[in-house]
Amino acid sequence: MSRRNSNVWSNFSFGSCVDTPNDYLLNPEGIRLIFFERCKKSPNNSIKIFTHLFYTNHLGEPAGLKTTSEIEPSHVWVQWNELQEHGWKEVSYNFG
Repeated sequence: MSRRNSNVWSNFSFGSCVDTPNDYLLNPEGIRLIFFERCKKSPNNSIKIFTHLFYTNHLGEPAGLKTTSEIEPSHVWVQWNELQEHGWKEVSYNFG
């Protein structure tokens, strides 16, 4: 019986579970909202997450997009928690 070396490249994922926040954060002055969005088209081995910063109207609802930027998946919850420590409050909107 001869032994062969296998030249197989495997790309197994061992549970890359990156959960992202689902809601908005409203700043203490009530004039800015930030939303964290996971790009649904990004592959599991290269997850892209974007933050969208909005201006708000007099009701504290999104009124206009200010900026969008990409954030490292490992920094999402760090930034979320830091914003809450600085007085940003979690709010939910049901756009439908």
